[in-house]
Amino acid sequence: MKWQLEHRDLLFLIDTLMPEVVNKERVASAIKDDEAFINAMLDDERVFRRLMGEEEVLLSVSPRLFFIVLLRRARRDLEQEMFTVERRSLQKVVIFDADRVIQLLEQKPLRDYLAAMLASFTRVESTTVPVRVRKGIWHKYRASELDVESMMHYCQAVDEPFRFEPYKRIADVCLFLAGMFPDYIETQYRYPLSQQLRPRMKSRLCRSLEDYEAYGQAFYRLAAEHERARVEGLDDVLATLADNFILAEKPLTFVANRYLRYARYGLFEVGQEA
Repeated sequence: MKWQLEHRDLLFLIDTLMPEVVNKERVASAIKDDEAFINAMLDDERVFRRLMGEEEVLLSVSPRLFFIVLLRRARRDLEQEMFTVERRSLQKVVIFDADRVIQLLEQKPLRDYLAAMLASFTRVESTTVPVRVRKGIWHKYRASELDVESMMHYCQAVDEPFRFEPYKRIADVCLFLAGMFPDYIETQYRYPLSQQLRPRMKSRLCRSLEDYEAYGQAFYRLAAEHERARVEGLDDVLATLADNFILAEKPLTFVANRYLRYARYGLFEVGQEA
């Protein structure tokens, strides 16, 4: 199992599901490598209810565990759905593709990647990402950076061998906003009341949902084809996201609408500058 639970996450699961256990450290040590047992714990309804019902829950668990549980829950809940809903040109469009979304979420490496990506945008983990410009020289990028255009300019300023992280991050931002905050994209693109397009600013290139989707697909493809993707074992996941970008938005939108709703504004640093 490439992704291991943090120790505090194991203790959280044990405390939730085995509150009578006295020596939780001993149990954590015994089960930490038992993937089947941990998967059963992650899918337990009591874990989901506690994560949803406890304020400041990210002080008790890692953001990655939080989103792993939500994405696993989304996969199960989507089995009860026949279709998903897309918003195109101010209209809602019903698409009968729930089964394809489920198949996407059944890919564990991709599901784990989505959880880590969502975690990186939370207030808890929005620190900095070091990106090597050239040998011995690093630039620190804020992990919560949402300005796609500035990152695209940054990509042009560094040599190709060092563009993997910026490529991936641009695509991640596009997927994150398109999936979790399509309403934010829309309010940046149109005036909320009149629905008229906002004036196009010279420094703002990425405006509509379709713009974000096009950039996301393109930059996941660039990241997937970069040598670093193969070295880090991410080439298949990134290529899948490039090929299925719009489909990958849907579990994020499902999580946002079904489980988080207004709570997502407290979890993520989105809309602070609006």
